[in-house]
Amino acid sequence: MLYLWLKALHIIAIVCWFAGLFYLPRLFVYHAMSEDQPSRERFKVMERKLYRGIMTPSMIATLIFGAWMIALNPALFSTGGWLHAKLALVALLIAYHLMCGAQLKRFARDENSRSHVFYRWFNEVPVLFLLAIVILVVVRPF
Repeated sequence: MLYLWLKALHIIAIVCWFAGLFYLPRLFVYHAMSEDQPSRERFKVMERKLYRGIMTPSMIATLIFGAWMIALNPALFSTGGWLHAKLALVALLIAYHLMCGAQLKRFARDENSRSHVFYRWFNEVPVLFLLAIVILVVVRPF
């Protein structure tokens, strides 16, 4: 029963984390397009609160619940390569999360040098991660 509760909490944390991963780069798009100081200051606050208040705690919860599930069922590592591939993608997703944090700091210092078009493409990256991770977990192709 504990395992099922952990799985539910893991999925909830993932949903919250991805909500932030989808929204923060969209805020970057609007921030890069903003032309007045009050708008830029508002985006700085929104970005900081999203990253620190939702995204990072959700990422940590995702990792804790996922690791706990693996600790309760270490046999998952021998069920095929799908879990190894998923964990590799999660590591890359953490790197993307940290890249978002670095970009947030650049915006906070008014040092952004990228256009809104860059952020529109950057915003699509988590979709690719989500597709690959869900397919690996559900289909378990290898």
